[in-house]
Amino acid sequence: MNDLLAGLIRFLVRLVLVAVGLVFFLSLLAAGLVLALAWGVRLAWARLTGRPVTPWAARIDPRTAWNTVYRSGARWRRTDDVPPGAPEARPQTPVHLRPLPGADEVTDVQPREPGGS
Repeated sequence: MNDLLAGLIRFLVRLVLVAVGLVFFLSLLAAGLVLALAWGVRLAWARLTGRPVTPWAARIDPRTAWNTVYRSGARWRRTDDVPPGAPEARPQTPVHLRPLPGADEVTDVQPREPGGS
């Protein structure tokens, strides 16, 4: 009797897992079909009106995220009382051309001008 109940429970768990997988697959299929239908309607409307079809593209620029993070950290590093728009607050050389901290302690290389090959 115990083996019968254990086998029945195993069968029901498998049946539930297959049903969940089937529902998940069908929902993904439905989402894909909706996107395909929207794309087809958009294409048909563009051809009907004589306009060119512009592709759907994700305009992602990785530099945007870097610039956002880099600029957001700048407000936490400011220690002087000079307003950010004042000319004294802006450094004379760009950040990427300034020497690194501790660079004057290096003795085994020949220094050269930045930007040279």
